[in-house]
Amino acid sequence: MHDMGANPLSYTWTLTKMRIRLAMRNRAFFFFSLVMPLLFLLGAVLFVGRGTTQWVGYIFGTILCTTVMGSFWGLSVQLVTFREQGILRRFRLAPMGPGPMLASSILSNYFLVLPVAFFELLVCRWAFHMQSWGNLWAIFLLVTIGSATFSALGLVVASVTNTMQETQMINNLIWMGFLFLSGATIPLASFPPWLQRVALFIPAQYLATGLQSAATRLTTTFELFEDVVALSLGLFVAFEISRQLFRWEPEAKVPRSAKYWVLAALVPFLVFGAWENATGKRLSHVQQNFDLLRSGFAQRTPPAN
Repeated sequence: MHDMGANPLSYTWTLTKMRIRLAMRNRAFFFFSLVMPLLFLLGAVLFVGRGTTQWVGYIFGTILCTTVMGSFWGLSVQLVTFREQGILRRFRLAPMGPGPMLASSILSNYFLVLPVAFFELLVCRWAFHMQSWGNLWAIFLLVTIGSATFSALGLVVASVTNTMQETQMINNLIWMGFLFLSGATIPLASFPPWLQRVALFIPAQYLATGLQSAATRLTTTFELFEDVVALSLGLFVAFEISRQLFRWEPEAKVPRSAKYWVLAALVPFLVFGAWENATGKRLSHVQQNFDLLRSGFAQRTPPAN
């Protein structure tokens, strides 16, 4: 490890390449990152879209959201496993801090998610006859920022838990909220009004509704800007918290109170949620886009900001 040079960027890039190679050798990686999302995509198109092309773009945005969010679960479990097995202790022999290790986790995950996202897009466009390519720049931007943000949130969980059992318990609680309270599985427009307002505080809501709108070409510049800013702030806060709480040794335990840092990582989304509840028009745009899809005019020009 000492031949990686003194530059933190060199450490980060070397670790990134190594972790990509390790993932590519893992058969479970191919199943959970490629085969399973495609099965979900096929099932959603057949049973939710009922074989019509009208909903394929919306379904693509939804499945892509869950694919990108998968980094939350994967990285938290992986980092805790590395720590429990003493792998992180070996990395500590190199003169580097936790920053390169955490950054390499985010980068390697992104480089592995990107081709999967592109493959899902091709399947939807060519096999399921999605009506358009969607807003490709918006999709790429949201996948990039979203992958990094949910990776960083997963690293926070790994940094505040002492055992794999704790990690899985906290992961389950947060993951259920991400999936079912954000519009990532059930359309946000179908929620009762009070639950829609609660969803505005959920980080996954900014990725889910953003990708759904981008995939159906119904996103507005302001909505995209808000999604990117909210996810970017969440990324920076979560990364810094995980860096401060990072532990190399399995014997190093964090106090029970450290788990409150998971809530601290959600502060940017709480601020955006409060602002949207008070003054924003996000929910009305979500409802309007959903109504356009149901009426069969998904290619209509989106409303002005």
